[in-house]
Amino acid sequence: MADLGYVALLLAFALGLYSATAALVGARRDRPELVASARNGLLAIAALLTFAAVTLWYLLLTPDFQVKYVAGFSSRDMPFNYLIAAFWAGNEGSLLWLAWVLSLLGAVALLVHWRRDRALMPYVIATIAAVELFFVSMMVFQANPFHVLPFVPPDGRGINPLLETRWMVVHPPALMTGFVAWTIPFAFAMAALASGRLGNEWIDSVRQWAIVAWLVLGLGNLAGSAWAYGVLGWGGYWGWDPVENAALMPWLVGTAFIHSIIIQKRRGMLKVWNMVLIILTFGLAMFGTFLDRSGVISSVHSFAADAFAPLYLTFILGSAGVAAALVVYRLPLLRSDNTLDAVLSREAAFLLNNLLFLAVAFATFWGTLFPIVSEAVRGVKVTVAAPFFSQVNGPLMLALVILMGIAPLISWRKATPSYLARNLAYPLGAALAGMGALLLVGVRQGVAVMAVGACILTAGVIFQEWARGSALRHRTFQEGWATAFGRLIASNRPRYGGYVAHLGIVLVALGVVGSSFYQISSETTIPKGGEIHVGAYRLRYDAAQEQLRGHKLVTAATLTVFDGNPGRPIDTLVAERSVDFRWGQAVSEVALRSAPLEDLYVVLAGVDGSGAATFKVFVNPLVLWIWVGGLVLLLGGVVSLWPGREKGSSP
Repeated sequence: MADLGYVALLLAFALGLYSATAALVGARRDRPELVASARNGLLAIAALLTFAAVTLWYLLLTPDFQVKYVAGFSSRDMPFNYLIAAFWAGNEGSLLWLAWVLSLLGAVALLVHWRRDRALMPYVIATIAAVELFFVSMMVFQANPFHVLPFVPPDGRGINPLLETRWMVVHPPALMTGFVAWTIPFAFAMAALASGRLGNEWIDSVRQWAIVAWLVLGLGNLAGSAWAYGVLGWGGYWGWDPVENAALMPWLVGTAFIHSIIIQKRRGMLKVWNMVLIILTFGLAMFGTFLDRSGVISSVHSFAADAFAPLYLTFILGSAGVAAALVVYRLPLLRSDNTLDAVLSREAAFLLNNLLFLAVAFATFWGTLFPIVSEAVRGVKVTVAAPFFSQVNGPLMLALVILMGIAPLISWRKATPSYLARNLAYPLGAALAGMGALLLVGVRQGVAVMAVGACILTAGVIFQEWARGSALRHRTFQEGWATAFGRLIASNRPRYGGYVAHLGIVLVALGVVGSSFYQISSETTIPKGGEIHVGAYRLRYDAAQEQLRGHKLVTAATLTVFDGNPGRPIDTLVAERSVDFRWGQAVSEVALRSAPLEDLYVVLAGVDGSGAATFKVFVNPLVLWIWVGGLVLLLGGVVSLWPGREKGSSP
C-alpha cells in the first residue's frame, strides 16, 4: 500500500506540471481544449491525493510500522482519535494534508467557476497547479510520507505527549486548511492581472473564498489558543510564539483585504491596494507553512528542522516577484474610478482600518524575525519577548476596536461632524458611564478603563444599529420584534454578519483586558493538608496518587476549593503531571474551574519524596469570554458568507 501511495504522489507531480503548462499554453494560443485538459488534470490530482490520504490513514490504522511515518507517529495502544490525528502530527503527513486540501479546494473552485469565470480559468488553473506542484514536489523529493524502513519495528513511538489533546483533531488541520485556502483568492487575483480583466468580476468571485479562508484560519487560531491554555500550563492562551504569530499575520492582512474589497466594489477605489493585500496574505500564509517546518526559528509548535528553508524561500519570493511584476504591468488598468472625497468618510475609515491591521501584522512580523536579523547583522541572537508585542500591538488593537464603533456611523463620500456626533451620543454616553463606574469601584488601570470604554462604545453602536433597523421593520411591515430582527439580519447578511463579527471582537477584547491586567498568580510548595490562598479562593491539598497508564507514569493531586476564608467547599480539582517514557517528556494536565467572571487554573509542577507538591495557581478574569467571543466572531463570518437582500425590505 505504501508503494501505491508514493506512485499516486508521482502521478500528481506529473499532472501538476502538465496542468500548469497546458493552462498557460492554452490561454496563450487560444486553445480551449488544452485549458479543459488542464482542468481535468487538476481534478485528477484531487483524486490521486485523496487516494494518497486514504492510504496514509489506512497505514496508520492498520498499523504498518514498516512505514517510517507510521512508526514515528502511531503506536498499538493509541486511541482512534489520535491515530486519525497522527496524519498531520509530523512533517511528511502535514505536507500531504496541505497538498490534499488544496487539491479539493481547487477542484471545488473549478467546478463552481468554470462557466461563470471562463476567461479567468486558465490562469486560475495554472496558479493552483503551481502551488500544488510545490507541495507535492517536496513530498516526492524530500519528505515522502510513504518511505518504507528495511525492517519492521515491533511498535511505534506514538505522537508527542503535548499533542495528546482533543484540540489535536481541530487545531492543526484547521490552521493548515486556512493557510492553503488563501491560494484560491490569490489565484483569481493573478488570473485577473494576467487576463487584464480587472473590473469587479474577480472581486465577486473571490469574496466568499476569502471569507472561507478567513473563517477556517480563525478557527485554527482560536483552537490553538484553547490548546495553549489547557495544555501548556503557563496560565495564558497566546504567548506570541513565532508559529502562533505566523498564523495570526495572514489572518490580520486577510481581514484587511475583506474590508478593502468593499471599497472597490462600491466606489471603484483601492484596486492596486487590494492586489497588494491579497499578495501579502498569500505570501504570509505560505510563510506560516514554512515557519512550521523550516527550523529557522525555535517554537514549541514547529516540526524538526530540515532542508526545506531554501526551497520555501525560493517559492515564496518567486511567487511574490511574479505577482509584483504583474501588478506593475497592469498599473494602467488598475487606476481608481474615484478619489477620496473627504477625510471624514466611510472610505477613509476603511483605509485607516486597513492601515491599523497592517501595522499590527508588520509589528508582529518584525518581532518574529528580529532574532534572525540581529544574529545576521550583529552576530548576537536577540530574543523578542511577549511584552514587546503587547506594548506595540495593544494600542493599535485598541484603536481598531474604537474604529469598529465609529466607522459604521460615518457616511460614504462625506460625513459631517454634527451627524456623527448625534449618532454617537448614546453609545458614547454608555461608554463614559461604564468608565466612570469602573473608576468608582476602584479600577485604576488607565489603559484597562479606556479599553473597556472602547468595547462599550462599539457594542453600543452595534446594538443601536440593530435596534434602529428592527424598529423600522417593526413599524413598516408590522412584524414582531424577533421576526423583525431575524429578517433584518437576512436582508443584508454581509453588513449585519459583520456586526456579529465585530461583537465577537468586543467580547474577545474584554476577555483579553480582564486576563491581562488582573491576573493573579501564585507558585507554592505545600505538604498534604496544606493550603494556598489565591484571590478569593482557598485551596487545600488533600492527596497525591501515582498510577502507571500504559507508557506513562501519572501523578494526580487532588485539591478542595473553598470560596473565601474560611469559606465553603465549592469544587474539587484534580491536577496531573505525567512522564512519557517513550519521549522522556513531562506534561502537565491543567485543572480548570471556568466561570463567566473568572477561571481558577491549577498546574501541578511536581511532587517530592515526602509528598509535598508544588502548584502554580492562576486566577484569570473573563477568559471564558475569549472563547465565547471567538465563536461569535466566526458566526459573524458564517452569516456574511451568504450575501443577499430581501427585495424592498431593507431599512
